Amino acid sequence: MEIMSFIRSYVVPEGFPDSVTPSYVPYMTWRALKHFFGGAMSVFTTRALLNSVGVSQSRATSGAVAINWILKDGAGRVGKMLFARQGKKFDYDLKQLRFSGDLMMELGAGIELATAAFPQLFLPLACMANVVKNVAAVTSTSTRTPIYKAYAKGENIGDVTAKGESVGNIADLLGTGMSILMSKRNPSLVASFAVLSCGYLLSSYQEVRSVVLNTLNTARFTVAVDSFIKTGHVPSLKEGNLEETIFNPPWRHQPVAIGSRFGEAFQEPASFVATRPLFEDERYIVTYNPAKDKVYALLKDQAKQDDILKAAFHAHVLLHFINASHANLKARKRMNSDQGSYHYVNPNPLNMDFLAHIEESCKIVTSSYGVFKRKAREQGWIMSDSLLNPGRARLCGVAPQ
Repeated sequence: MEIMSFIRSYVVPEGFPDSVTPSYVPYMTWRALKHFFGGAMSVFTTRALLNSVGVSQSRATSGAVAINWILKDGAGRVGKMLFARQGKKFDYDLKQLRFSGDLMMELGAGIELATAAFPQLFLPLACMANVVKNVAAVTSTSTRTPIYKAYAKGENIGDVTAKGESVGNIADLLGTGMSILMSKRNPSLVASFAVLSCGYLLSSYQEVRSVVLNTLNTARFTVAVDSFIKTGHVPSLKEGNLEETIFNPPWRHQPVAIGSRFGEAFQEPASFVATRPLFEDERYIVTYNPAKDKVYALLKDQAKQDDILKAAFHAHVLLHFINASHANLKARKRMNSDQGSYHYVNPNPLNMDFLAHIEESCKIVTSSYGVFKRKAREQGWIMSDSLLNPGRARLCGVAPQ
């Protein structure tokens, strides 16, 4: 019993399990696995770096080798410093950036491994790898505290953080030890790295998915509003977090933009003139740009936090009507094709009747936004503050009546 108490004092917060939320255990399990695979990979990548610098500098002095190594580390620190200016973005999309950081960590490790194949390119490859890995390290460090804060009950965030880091270090050491034993058998460097990398990324993805946050960022807000529009039900904290999209490729089309500029949202002034009267009593304007197939929410300069939340809700309601119109158009085209009919179908009717969709969305939002907020609060979502990352553009001189 004394041994177990000694071990618990290093790996779980005092008062466990009552001192943390229920999702703490799965999060720490996946976190430990991730660090285990990470520690194991570090043995192979470090060996590759040492071998390549030794080969590439076979005729150089030890001082030249040391200079190369210092330059490699220096490049990484510069990359870390430059990336740190992203600041608030770490709060807006915490899970997405956390997983992207782990992807970058794997990319950096892969580049380090490549130095074994191209030892003559050690310095540029090692510098590049260190920049990528240090950017990933900034992401990991910046998102760590908010995650631990979500698990702490009361004023024990320091204890939760300390024990979480302890678990990570223990798993890292175990992975390093296992990898050292493996390396004595001279396994295939590429095959070993591929297996460990897959384990690392799978653990990372599950680690991030297990985090339960009660704030509404863009991804969780989209899940909550879509569920409310389709079923009238706002998902619980656990449901909303599980359905949240973790990986968003940069090239993925984003159908909604909050806090947009005038020129992005409106194709011509006539669209603004037609839309503006519908939002005389609001601190925002929502519209649809058919050319970009995107819904825009423009914020007036008096907009407060609740106005931003309402604008985002309204934008998703309008998007629902737009998507329904797209689906109806496709169904009509398919039906005409099946029947051999050649009747003219306007290829983009939204150019003509998007104003009707906006009018309809205004009616829905007036009657349902308050209901959405009430149900969201009942499920535990924080509605007084959101992390929707609105743009900085604001409409001036368009005050509500």
